[in-house]
Amino acid sequence: MLAAAAVAGLAAVAVTACGGGSSSGDTNTLTVTYRQFGKSEVQKNYLTGVKAEFEAANPGLTVDLQPIVAGEAEYPTKLQLQMRSPRTAPDLIYEDTFQINSDIDAGYLRPLDDKIAGWADWQNFNATAKKGGTSLEGKVYGIPDGTDTRGIWFNKQIFAKAGLPADWAPKNWDDILTAARAVKAAVPDVQPLNVYAGKGVGEAASMQGFEMLLYGTNDTLYDESTRKWIIGSKGFKDALTFLDTIYKEGLAASPQQVLDPTWTSKVGQQLIPEGKLAIAVDGSFTALNWQPTGAVPWPEWSTVMSPTAMPTQTGQGAGRISLSGGWTWAIPQNSDNQDKAWELITMLSDKQHQLKWAIENVQIPVRNDVAADPTYLEANPTNAFFAGLVKDTKYRPAYSKYPRVSSEIQVATEKVITGAASVDQAAAEYDEAVRSITDGEVAEAPGS
Repeated sequence: MLAAAAVAGLAAVAVTACGGGSSSGDTNTLTVTYRQFGKSEVQKNYLTGVKAEFEAANPGLTVDLQPIVAGEAEYPTKLQLQMRSPRTAPDLIYEDTFQINSDIDAGYLRPLDDKIAGWADWQNFNATAKKGGTSLEGKVYGIPDGTDTRGIWFNKQIFAKAGLPADWAPKNWDDILTAARAVKAAVPDVQPLNVYAGKGVGEAASMQGFEMLLYGTNDTLYDESTRKWIIGSKGFKDALTFLDTIYKEGLAASPQQVLDPTWTSKVGQQLIPEGKLAIAVDGSFTALNWQPTGAVPWPEWSTVMSPTAMPTQTGQGAGRISLSGGWTWAIPQNSDNQDKAWELITMLSDKQHQLKWAIENVQIPVRNDVAADPTYLEANPTNAFFAGLVKDTKYRPAYSKYPRVSSEIQVATEKVITGAASVDQAAAEYDEAVRSITDGEVAEAPGS
């Protein structure tokens, strides 16, 4: 939605998770699994503090924090492998909202409605955020822990060298291309633009990249009214064409670079703070990297970088678009310490901890009382801006088939940026894949 090597970290999880499974019967240990984002230790440090609090309130209990150091695409797979067996299942997991319905259908998660029924704090959570952890049948499986929005970050110093304004506010896609071309001409040693694509970065390619384009057209991925997946979409092809343009014109990094599974971390933790990237379509959470406790502390970031809204394709509609996701805390069906896992969720979810976490993690709160708290609004110079994008945001169709559809989006974008297929070919192959994934639950886009 945190600094050992990835392989070592994953190996540690595989070994230690065995102690938290049902077969061990160890109710004196509460195993908590979450994703560590690159070099960032913000969540590790935060959870270490919560661990100390919880253990003090529960003498004899040990909270075993087990980060998975993994890329965007690898974390869900590693998590699912753990949850499959009572021997390896954690007691509490950090679950991305886009994955939750797939894991519900697989039987990996425990419904939480019986716990929520007696929990007064639940009324303080934003209604939209609650949906992120809710199944199609209306049962709650995940307690929201934070959300986000997406827009554009741009480097004002690079823009000045390219003769571009410090208050840049693109009105359409052409304005983005014009600015990127100006940067390429005037500052050739800088990467003009980053829009995620390809299988390497997983969901970032789908959500932070492609869907920020698609939802800025007149098309969508899924029709909520008919519960059908959309194929034959002009907007789908237009989004692929935009990617094709920036990669063919050398306005983006090379395909070899962007297909690196660690590319998202490199963008936020290397390219941007080192002044090597002018424009990044990315999330509100990007600034987390540059905080005093972030992966790459950067005191000057707020004077160098500026956020602006992502425009719709031609400026139509509201004129801007954003995508929102978020993370939840969920309890695996095979957890052997479900009651204590729930108690820890309630601690993590109270106002005090949610306020602290929203500030430290630079995220948009899921509790209404936290979102309105002056301490949160004043904690970061971009908090108010990104929170203001909520009214124009879209959410992924995070149903059980979405992860597979998302994977096909990544395939399509990779084929286009590498030249393995034309836009038309990639779109046609995506359509066929979606027909198969959804058992024909598709509809042609209007006007197609």
